[in-house]
Amino acid sequence: MTGISISVVVPTFNRKDMLSRALLSIFSQSLEPFEVIVVDNGSNDNTQEMLRNEFPQIRLLLEPEKGVSRARNKGIYEATGEWIAFLDSDDEWQPDKLKLQTREILGSENIISHTDELWYRNGVRVNPKNIHKKSGGYIFDRCLELCCISPSSVMVKKTLFDDIGYFDENLPACEDYDMWLRVCSKYPILFVDKPLTIKHGGHGDQLSKKYWGMDRFRVEAIEKIINSGKLTGTQKEAAKHKLQEKLKILIDGGQKRLNEETVSIYSKKLDELSYLNKR
Repeated sequence: MTGISISVVVPTFNRKDMLSRALLSIFSQSLEPFEVIVVDNGSNDNTQEMLRNEFPQIRLLLEPEKGVSRARNKGIYEATGEWIAFLDSDDEWQPDKLKLQTREILGSENIISHTDELWYRNGVRVNPKNIHKKSGGYIFDRCLELCCISPSSVMVKKTLFDDIGYFDENLPACEDYDMWLRVCSKYPILFVDKPLTIKHGGHGDQLSKKYWGMDRFRVEAIEKIINSGKLTGTQKEAAKHKLQEKLKILIDGGQKRLNEETVSIYSKKLDELSYLNKR
């Protein structure tokens, strides 16, 4: 299969053993990528030594303690391939992932694609709930509820980022939710209905375990895209409706935890949204 060059971007921080598994899955691909870029966020677990000894063929970039968004952005900027495939360092790919995804892309006019997944939690296979079911096409409305595209499953033409922008480095979490909202508000998504990406969860350093109330960051992302002026009228109304839902969830959570500051912040936002909706 010719005519396509793929740069694989792998951000990592203190995941030496998991990173090795991820890289082995990349170098076991039936379609060899053009280059593999690992962006290290300042690991102190001998990650860099392991990479130099076991994977000397990778491009190693250092971006100390700047977060996953900065790491991905660094990889995107430095990539020389026409297409970019992301792989988080705790995940892995099936051997034919790049080949089958590339075949589907070349048979379409899409510039971004994702695949179905297998999920493991603490090494045990789990079945995703229906709300996590993957799909393609124009899926902006589905992306409002939660992050329904995993970075590790994505293959995207590099020029898309010139249009949409890079990952938001000011968001400590849900940066992928924010990105896919922006992408899906404009572009259709090609879905490869095969479980070509393997997601591993349950370990303590996942961002979903680090921060309480992940909807806080989703609220910020929705507010940002509403105010961008880039949504259609229908998309904007859907975004406002979902914003209202998530604000109520955060207010309810704050009341249950007796957190007056949280209740005050999100009640004010809800009042402002209700006022704007009446105008």
